Amino acid sequence: MIINLEDPLVLAAIAVGAGFLLIVLLLILALRAAGRSARMTAPLANQMGMLGQRVQMLSDGQQQLAGGLNHVSEAQAASQANMLQLMEQRLTQVSSTMNENLHGSARRTAQSLGELQQRLLAIDKAQDNITKLSGDVLSLQDILSNKQTRGAFGEIQLKDIVSKALPADSYTWQATLSNGKRADCLIHLPNPPGPIVVDSKFPLEAYEALRNAETQQQLNDAARMMRGAVKAHIKAISEKYILDGETADGALMFLPSEAVYAELHGNFPELVREGFAARVWIVSPTTCMATLHTMRAILKDARMREQAGAIRRELGLLFGDMERLGTRVENLDRHFGQAAKDIAEIKISSDKAGRRARRLDNFDFEELAPEPESTVVPIAPPKP
Repeated sequence: MIINLEDPLVLAAIAVGAGFLLIVLLLILALRAAGRSARMTAPLANQMGMLGQRVQMLSDGQQQLAGGLNHVSEAQAASQANMLQLMEQRLTQVSSTMNENLHGSARRTAQSLGELQQRLLAIDKAQDNITKLSGDVLSLQDILSNKQTRGAFGEIQLKDIVSKALPADSYTWQATLSNGKRADCLIHLPNPPGPIVVDSKFPLEAYEALRNAETQQQLNDAARMMRGAVKAHIKAISEKYILDGETADGALMFLPSEAVYAELHGNFPELVREGFAARVWIVSPTTCMATLHTMRAILKDARMREQAGAIRRELGLLFGDMERLGTRVENLDRHFGQAAKDIAEIKISSDKAGRRARRLDNFDFEELAPEPESTVVPIAPPKP
């Protein structure tokens, strides 16, 4: 087939084909360029994709972080609220405890102050008593400094002891003896040993000097004066108040102070032995009370012997009273036995009257025959 190149259609077709080829070439070139561009942009696209993923991851992490922060914030707020509530409770408890402790401390302090005030009042009272007692001691010293008042003081103390230990009719105050001497107290003991004299006028000047001695020389002088005064007093008592056939063969020298008694027995035992030799017994308030109780037992025994006849007579009368009492008890026993017998007979009669009354009530006239008399067994009275 011959193609006419001058034919416009052919030319047009050729032009169209050429244009198509050109387009195809351009497309191929474009595709190649696009392939090259795609190959060149593939790493960038990969990086962009990775960057997008990282951005997405960062967004997710930011959201998680925001959620965690919200959770932490809420937890911290709740913890702070709980902490504040706990602190408020603790503060309330501490405040209450402190208030209670303060109230208790105030109460205890007030109580302690009250007790302290009472003790101070007691101390003030005791101080007043001490002041008064010191005044009394000073007055006692004034009394003891005078010989006459000192004798009266010893006599008063002796009277108090004797009146508590012995019956009132067993002693005499200021009794005059046959030699004209007057005894402070004469105790009427039976013979033997006989009436015994108690002297209460002890010389205390030597003892006061002995207690107030400051130097050895003063102490020696006071001891010498003490020995002389006690010896003279023992001799005077022995000569005045020990009389044969009238008084006992001994006498008592009463010391109104336990301290003087202890001083004599502790530092002057020879004076005590000399008193024993002269039959003058030295006694203090304590030992005097014990001695007087012994004398009371002696007086009681002597009076029991004196009253032995009267006691035997009273015992005989008591025996007669007991015999009469036994007889009267037997008579009363018999009366009780007779009364029991009478009561038994009354009971039998009462039973019989009751039976007859029942028969009459039932119209049992045929059974109203006379009953034999019951025999009452007498009740024997018990043996005495």
